[in-house]
Amino acid sequence: MELSANEILEKLDYLLGKNDYSAAKEHLLNTLSAAMAEGDEKIKILLFNELMGLCRKLGQREEALDYTKKALVQIEKMGIAENIGAATTYLNCATVYKAFSNPQGAISLFQKAERIYTKSLKPSDTRFGGLYNNMGLALVDLKRFSEAGACYQKALSVMQQNAGKEPEQAITYLNLASAAEAELGLETADVKINEYLSIAQRLLDIGKDRQDGEYAFVCDKCASVFGYYGYFAYENELISRKRRIYERA
Repeated sequence: MELSANEILEKLDYLLGKNDYSAAKEHLLNTLSAAMAEGDEKIKILLFNELMGLCRKLGQREEALDYTKKALVQIEKMGIAENIGAATTYLNCATVYKAFSNPQGAISLFQKAERIYTKSLKPSDTRFGGLYNNMGLALVDLKRFSEAGACYQKALSVMQQNAGKEPEQAITYLNLASAAEAELGLETADVKINEYLSIAQRLLDIGKDRQDGEYAFVCDKCASVFGYYGYFAYENELISRKRRIYERA
């Protein structure tokens, strides 16, 4: 059986669009078994990336770290350490490390990805936005707040150059709010936090009629942050938007 990356990802997107994480994971594991049997190295690294990301979202620490290790080994096995695909894998692995309390290890991998992206991509490429947002989160964990702020500004600069990326900008503003709290404390940072949340809300409302899974994911990601800061009505609004999209899928 010939394995197609496009077919694998299309089915994965369909299942994630239905919020069916169990079926999505089963799909990836079944496909990985087939790739292992056929010795398809390119498909294997694709699947390691998708599995580490899914396990991270599901809070499955040991599995996520295991697929991260396998992906890094696979990069060396394939001799692609300086390729753009490797940079994306470094970013994904770093995100897993950050999620499971290894921000210093994450920074090292983010820097590898940044170096490859810088020599391979246009400065306006949206992949830089994801890189800098995630790097900023790890820097906040390390209390390197000025560096984190610089990363978030870089992420905003990239996304502002790309149409339809207002939801991603909103995520950055919520990251800035969390960073302000971490650095200054909730009471001291109150005005700044509310300013960032107001901007994020305005950006999210630009796409309020969108029906795509990407927007649903952002609504889901952002809702709890608004709830944390007491914006309960808007938290519920974002949850409703997410549900409407998933129910139509």
